[in-house]
Amino acid sequence: MRIGGIDQWVSIRGEDLNNPVVLELHGGPGTTNLVFLPRTRDWERHFTMVRWDMRGSGETFALGGPDGQGELSLDRIYRDALELVAHLRGRLGVGKVLLLANSFSTNVGLRLARNHPELFSAYVGTDQNIYAGGREGVDRRGWSGAELAEHSKRTLMSDRLSANTMKTVVLGSRWFSPLHTLRGLRGYMDAMKFSEPLLAQAVSIDEWAEGTAFEIPVFFFQGDADVLTPPESVRRFHADVTAPVTDFALIGEASHFAAFRHPDRFLELLLTRVRPVVTAQPARA
Repeated sequence: MRIGGIDQWVSIRGEDLNNPVVLELHGGPGTTNLVFLPRTRDWERHFTMVRWDMRGSGETFALGGPDGQGELSLDRIYRDALELVAHLRGRLGVGKVLLLANSFSTNVGLRLARNHPELFSAYVGTDQNIYAGGREGVDRRGWSGAELAEHSKRTLMSDRLSANTMKTVVLGSRWFSPLHTLRGLRGYMDAMKFSEPLLAQAVSIDEWAEGTAFEIPVFFFQGDADVLTPPESVRRFHADVTAPVTDFALIGEASHFAAFRHPDRFLELLLTRVRPVVTAQPARA
């Protein structure tokens, strides 16, 4: 698709167009959730899943290369998302989409959910980043993108469950993805390196200053052992959120990438807690 002046990669998969449409915003930055398609296949029975490789990420980076990504900023990604939603509403014939964000993209996701309740039926954050303008502990606002990326890597690899998830879920999914080649793995890493400056922009955010009042339902589903985006930080923010519906749940025996380590448990949360709210009727099993 042509989004924000460049060609960007969008996947739309599902079994029934009567199902709610989910726009999934991936983590990273620079990664892609397309590698997790085999793990999340059952989600497509209940939702029409839209997966988008943002500028600087995944197949979009592979398509245009480093010189074809245009402006790389959180604001530009935010505007790209609005452009994509407008296209989805027309193409799929829906008034609103369910916004699902994980890890890096959760800050963009919260901004979208705050500012455009007319476009989204609900917000679901997992591996949710909660920044507090440097008050959340170590102030990393002066760190470079490369330093932040290295810190994240060290944090994940210092924890046994997180390291195992990186090896078996993340790297394993990349290695065996039916949509990606071994040659493409190098490009995957190049995209992450290219997109590191976005991390430095993200850590400057203060979620409380941006606002805790939402006009749409807000859900947070976090790994109970997540050392990178600790559930305690998310729980504190959730306690201050006002919205028509709010919910917080822990996914047991899960670190970062909780939705992809336990896609069945995450789907159960979507079906039992989220779908009944956005469809105003009981979920079909």
